[in-house]
Amino acid sequence: MLAAARTQVPSILRTGARNTIVPRAFRQSQRAFLATSADSWKPGKSIHGYTVLETRHVKELELDAIRLKHDKTGAEHLHIARDDSNNVFGVGFATPPDNSAGVPHILEHTTLCGSRSYPVRDPFFKMLNRSMATFMNAYTASDYTLYPFSTTNPVDYKNLRNVYMDAAFFPHLRELDFKQEGWRLEHENPNDKNSPIVFKGIVYNEMKGQMADAGYLFYSKMQQHMFPGTTYAHNSGGEPANITDLTHEELVHFHKTHYHPSNARFYTYGNFALEDSLEFINSKIQEFSPITPPLAEKIVKPFESPRRVAMTCPVDPMASPEKQAKMSVSFLTNKATDTFEGFGLRILSDLLTDGHASPMYKALIESNLGSEYSSNTGYDGSTMVSSMSFGVQGMKQEDIAKVEETVMKVLQNVQKEGVDPKRVDAIVHQMELGQKHKTSFFGLSLMQGLSSGWFNGCNPVDLLELNKNIERLKVELASGPFFQNLISKYLLNNPHRLVFSMTPSPDYGAEVTANETTRLMGKTSILTKQDEEAIYEQGQALLKNQEATEDVSCLPTLKVEDISKKMKTYSLEHSAISSVPVQWRPTLTNGITYFRGISAIPGLTAEQKQYLPLFTDSLTSLGTKERPMSAIDDEIRLYTGGIRISPFLSTNHSAIDRIEEGVSFSSYCLDRNQDHMYDLLGSLVRETNFDNVEKLRTLIQGNASALSNSVADSGHAFARTNAGSRLTPAGGSSELYGGMTQVQFMNALAQKEDLSEVSHKLKEIAELAIKRSTLRLALTCGEDQMSRNEKVVSDFVSRLDASPSSEISQSAFTPSYQDSFFPLPYGINFTSRCLRGVPYTHEDGAKLQILASLMSNLYLHREIREKNGAYGGGAGYSSTGGLFSFYSYRDPSPQKTLSTYTDSVQWVLSRGDFTEQELAEAKLSLFQKMDAPVSAAEEGIIAFTEGITDEMRQTRREQLLKVTSADVKDVAARYLLGQVSSSCILGDKEQK
Repeated sequence: MLAAARTQVPSILRTGARNTIVPRAFRQSQRAFLATSADSWKPGKSIHGYTVLETRHVKELELDAIRLKHDKTGAEHLHIARDDSNNVFGVGFATPPDNSAGVPHILEHTTLCGSRSYPVRDPFFKMLNRSMATFMNAYTASDYTLYPFSTTNPVDYKNLRNVYMDAAFFPHLRELDFKQEGWRLEHENPNDKNSPIVFKGIVYNEMKGQMADAGYLFYSKMQQHMFPGTTYAHNSGGEPANITDLTHEELVHFHKTHYHPSNARFYTYGNFALEDSLEFINSKIQEFSPITPPLAEKIVKPFESPRRVAMTCPVDPMASPEKQAKMSVSFLTNKATDTFEGFGLRILSDLLTDGHASPMYKALIESNLGSEYSSNTGYDGSTMVSSMSFGVQGMKQEDIAKVEETVMKVLQNVQKEGVDPKRVDAIVHQMELGQKHKTSFFGLSLMQGLSSGWFNGCNPVDLLELNKNIERLKVELASGPFFQNLISKYLLNNPHRLVFSMTPSPDYGAEVTANETTRLMGKTSILTKQDEEAIYEQGQALLKNQEATEDVSCLPTLKVEDISKKMKTYSLEHSAISSVPVQWRPTLTNGITYFRGISAIPGLTAEQKQYLPLFTDSLTSLGTKERPMSAIDDEIRLYTGGIRISPFLSTNHSAIDRIEEGVSFSSYCLDRNQDHMYDLLGSLVRETNFDNVEKLRTLIQGNASALSNSVADSGHAFARTNAGSRLTPAGGSSELYGGMTQVQFMNALAQKEDLSEVSHKLKEIAELAIKRSTLRLALTCGEDQMSRNEKVVSDFVSRLDASPSSEISQSAFTPSYQDSFFPLPYGINFTSRCLRGVPYTHEDGAKLQILASLMSNLYLHREIREKNGAYGGGAGYSSTGGLFSFYSYRDPSPQKTLSTYTDSVQWVLSRGDFTEQELAEAKLSLFQKMDAPVSAAEEGIIAFTEGITDEMRQTRREQLLKVTSADVKDVAARYLLGQVSSSCILGDKEQK
């Protein structure tokens, strides 16, 4: 439910598409099913109050698209018929804002706080635990709001559709809910009239955290200056400085004028009957009379000459103080309705920026002008008129003019010299691969990518037809300098150009705080005694509302009986190639081979572990002594779906103090390209040139910048990793690989002038890594490809280091318990507390999982989010890692939250037995994740990576199903009550 800074185009609509699989066996029967269905939906056909506008088969994606219009209200409906059991429903509304008070975002939250048929406080969060949904959420983009869900269960689909439709069209929109979700004045302690009056509210705190995210801040401010005088000049998520001006009356009015069928788009996807959805939707919206939706200015008046805007931003305490500036050069491009032009510009963007061989990467990143691209770099089709940007972050302030000059010079050179045809071929190959490699969330991915264009006047079906655009592209390339012409038209000869920069100011945080203080004083200084009493009474009313025991029987629910007693299993085969164990998953993969390898490295020191992420990134970044990475990268794109190498870490399923560590590597390719894939993998793992210190410097600086930027968005994950780092060996390694320790370590490396020692450390790890003696492999492919894969894998293995690995026994681990704090200039906080649990095969693990779900759903959500105003919070239990963790996200009062964690244990023990319904909801919330569909590439992978057998998984399933209230209380007393723990806070130093 975060406000979306930028609508992301799903991979199937992007160049370099990477989605997962439609089994070949389904393709004939699927087409027959769809043909029968689609042929009955002729244009002009009327059904259930709708008229069919068009029906189109999209061969490359094996689907039929049916576009309809509701006769009475004009509501649009897109149905994607495809033989996929993970069905999707979505309803969205055009919600362009005319200010930055965040009314679309706050309305998105408040809409989900009770409705006509479901008069409970938060039906959305309650349905999360009464469903087997594979996805449930809502989000606000720049000019629309969308409410989607997906599920494989027909009863669940109807239940969720009922709740979503009622919430969207008939919400209560109570003032107390607006105050809770949006903003309010309230005593710091609602029960103490003498405590100071402060700003509170979930969205208010969420957006304080969001605006502290350097990437979001840069992108949102750039967009506002790129589109002055339009709706995009406002922040749909809400600026904290403006949110406190929004009134409840304005919220209700916005809903009345925007959440109407005449302003709605409906999306359905999958193999459930369209007729049923149309009949149901028509029954709900038939009572509405048509309206003319509000108009918003979306077309910016083109600049007559380039503009320059400079702003300040917070200082990053973890990065080099000399290199914290950000800048970009942005150009206004095509209208959303010109889909082929957008297709061409998206490819041009990839040609210019994507990969080691791209000219912008070489000129801006490899040259060390900046550490990585700015957050807005690339083609952005999320607005009515699109834009394209090129920029960097992690740069010196004095280089702003140089970066602008470099960007323009690169564009001039490419316009003059043209693009490398081989790189165009690589992009077309990625599209071909993407059509075959489809994820288990394919329907959601389509919806997310179609939405922005659809809400801005595109025929959404046009966006699906990749082959038509590819064929036209080939014609355009054959007839003239297609990409050079785009550069001339949109980039070089375009006066609508914005040079936007941000430089760090040590006073930024103080200025934000002062602004909040001034706004607060402006509102509190005029309060009368009666006003103050009303604020106190409102706080008490809100507390009473939050504490009230509700009758939620009106909400539909699945039952524990709806959960399958047996887990889904996959047929696996095992062999050895040159003594290397291989797990085979023979299945129908639509002509793709998936490859994964794990090479254990026993006895890594703490220092080596800190270097391991850099080592794995180096393998796909530095190139070899014979070939630069730019040339290798081109071949990776031309023959594979990418090569991924990363640290590997697994906790033993029967002992949480035993771990396996090393390197994981994976790739996939069309079956015809197997030789190329294994050759490329072999070259990288055997021949990487760790002496290429200039490329190494570029890599380190980019990694340091990316890690620092990720903390503001994922601070709860960093807090949880750090809190657990002292409790188990896996927790300690996780912190070294990707926690705050790694963030600080990488930023320290980024400031080193001499990298010879770093190069030496990487070579040291290379001597230990990827040996035949510690290697195991997993392949997923068609049965007819097993023998061919066996041959090429044999060649791959034969070229690896055959020397024996050192046998090093793991030393005994002793947990330690302490609290940590990282002061960061966010104005908001992230917290976590962790305790030790048990290994996967221990029977108490299932009980602890259910306990965490119950605590989150019945206590922590209310206390941390509703009462305390944090954007999120709860508890979780890692079934494989053996850690019980509490967390909060964008939290205004971390110390209060830490107390809440303690109180939650006493709450479990002091209350009566949990009801069968409460236990059922906790179990449903766990099984919806366990039973979510997976792509063919992931089938059987838990056995390969974790050593967890089907028998272990089935036992765990049975243990979860039989957990009782007494079990939950028992493990709460034994594992949580009075037990030592570790905690971590990231954020405002004043809150320590």
